[in-house]
Amino acid sequence: MLYQLAAHPEGRDSLVDEIRKRGIDFPLTAGLRSLAATKSGNDSTLLHTLDEAERRRMNPTTVARPSIAEATELLERTRKATLGAADTMPDYLVKQQITRSRAFGGTSNWQVYDRLTIAVSYRQAIGEQYKLLSVNGMPPGEEEREGSSYGDKLGGTTSSGEYVSMLTQLFAPETRADFEAVDTDTIRERRTVVYEYVVKKLFSRQTLKFQESITSTPLQATVGYRGRIWVDRETNRVLRLESISTEIPPDFPITAAKSLIDYDLVTINEQVHLLPSRAVIELADHLGNQREQTRNDILFRGYRKFGAEVKIIDIDEKDFPPDKPEEGEPGKPELKPQPPKKP
Repeated sequence: MLYQLAAHPEGRDSLVDEIRKRGIDFPLTAGLRSLAATKSGNDSTLLHTLDEAERRRMNPTTVARPSIAEATELLERTRKATLGAADTMPDYLVKQQITRSRAFGGTSNWQVYDRLTIAVSYRQAIGEQYKLLSVNGMPPGEEEREGSSYGDKLGGTTSSGEYVSMLTQLFAPETRADFEAVDTDTIRERRTVVYEYVVKKLFSRQTLKFQESITSTPLQATVGYRGRIWVDRETNRVLRLESISTEIPPDFPITAAKSLIDYDLVTINEQVHLLPSRAVIELADHLGNQREQTRNDILFRGYRKFGAEVKIIDIDEKDFPPDKPEEGEPGKPELKPQPPKKP
C-alpha cells in the first residue's frame, strides 16, 4: 500500500485506517520512517500514525486505544470543559509573530516574503482587535496599524479567530459536529486521544475571504470543515486542533484551506488558561491559470491581562516582555521579499 501511494495518493486514508486498526508488529526503524516519508510525500498524518503505532507496539498497556464508551465520555467532558472555559475567558493581550511564505504551482516550495508583529486584544464584549506593530522589523504606515481586519490594508494572506472562537464553535450544539475516536498520540509528553470530526456547511460559521488587491471588492464564502482534535486524557482539554475546509464553492478563488493550532497552558492574572502557542495556516488559490499557495506560521507570545481602560491603539512593543527562544522553535528561513498580492 505504501509503494502504491505515488500513483494513487487517495489510498493514504485506507493505509492510515489499516495501521490504526491493526497496529504494527515490527520495529519502526529509521529506514522504514524514511521510506514512508519518501513514498507519501512527507504526509504528516501517515507519519504520525506510524509513530503512534510504534508506541503502542512498545507499550500496549499505557498507549492502548480507549473503548467506545471511554472515548465518548472523554469527549463529553472535553465539550463541557471547553465551553465552560470560553465563558470564563479573561480579557487579554498577546503578541503574534507571523512569518508569511508563498509557493507557486502547487509545489509547496515555500519562500518567505515578510514577517509581521501584531498586537491582538480579546474582550468578551467585542471579541478580537488587532494592531500591526511592525513589518520586517520596521514600523508600519499609520493607515495599516489597527482594526478588526487590518489585512484589508496590509495585503497578503491574513487570518483571525485562532483564539477562543474556533474551539467554542466546534463544540457548540448548533454546529452539530460529528466526532469519532480514531487514534491515540503523545503531544508534549501528554497522552491524548485523537478524534476526527466533520462539520457540514449548513451548520458552519467558518468563512473564507479572498481579495485580489487592496482596492478590489473582497469575496467571501461560508464553507464546511473537517479535521482532528487531540484531547488530553487527564485534563479533558484540546491540545491541538486541525481544520480543513470542505464544500468550497467551485467558482471561488480559494481552492483549499487548512490550519493546525497548538494549545498550551498560559497564566494570566494568576489564573491558568488554555490558549494557542502556535498556528500554521495554509491556503491555495487560483486566478485564471496561475496557482498559488500561502503559509502563515504564527507564534503567540507575551499573554497578559488587558485592562478595560486600555485601547489597542495605545499598545506598542514595549508593552510585551522580551522574547525568549524556546526549545524546538523553528528557525527563521532567509527572507526573500516579494510584493504582497492579496489578502
